[in-house]
Amino acid sequence: MRRSPLAALALTILLLVAPGAAQAAVPDRAAAPTADPVALLSGVRTAGTAWGLDPATGRMTLTVDDTVTPRDLSALRTVADRAGALLRREPGTLRPLIAGGQGIYGGGARCSLGANARSGSTYYVITAGHCTAAAATWYADSAQSTVLGTRTATSYPTNDYGLIRYTGRIAHPSAVYTYPGLLTINGPGNAYIGQAVCRSGSTTGVRCGTVTGLNQTVNYATGVIYGLIRTNICAEPGDSGGPLYVAATGTILGILSGGTGNCTAGGTTYYQPIAEVLATYGLTLP
Repeated sequence: MRRSPLAALALTILLLVAPGAAQAAVPDRAAAPTADPVALLSGVRTAGTAWGLDPATGRMTLTVDDTVTPRDLSALRTVADRAGALLRREPGTLRPLIAGGQGIYGGGARCSLGANARSGSTYYVITAGHCTAAAATWYADSAQSTVLGTRTATSYPTNDYGLIRYTGRIAHPSAVYTYPGLLTINGPGNAYIGQAVCRSGSTTGVRCGTVTGLNQTVNYATGVIYGLIRTNICAEPGDSGGPLYVAATGTILGILSGGTGNCTAGGTTYYQPIAEVLATYGLTLP
């Protein structure tokens, strides 16, 4: 949750994970739940897992990636059975990726700009928290000769968002780069199941799909993230931090946190809701 230096900075960031795509169901025992499903699944801390309600089946779903060992899978199957949850496998590796959307650069990391926001007359870049955690000073170019700004906040893990305060002389329109072109962003919005959405990132450009889940919990190797939007849109390393948006209305819904799969085979991606970021820091979209 993804041109010219000016345009590049004004846009999306995306976060995705490893190879794979279409979810393959792992046979489960569909046992009747013996305890509160949310309480049971909240205790899962195995890296490479995610859980939440699947509106397509009406059941809680626990997904596992290829890094989950057979021993852990057996234990997770037991938890899923007790919770009455469906156990599914998502090929690839679930992780946050740093590389680039409309690229922003800091230290040895490259990410994508998610949205431009402001507090009064002070302007900020919103991007993924696992990105801002990597460096204090950020640049608009890979040579790190054009200063973008300075990190002022990072919330990761638990959340996955961060702020960079503009200090350089870089234009920062309220827009998403659409490869090519700019889409004016009119404001933030809240995602809903089945919503048609797109995301933008520097590695794979614009990709579109639908919202498939809300309030999802993801266990990365670096920590657990709560309250994410899930989509069936693919992404690849470097798309991290880019925006999830509605093209028809110019509404931003979130910024890319991570996922599984790639844009050859397909994938699943997770996004930090933008409304939470704005409320936390008292920001508005220009």
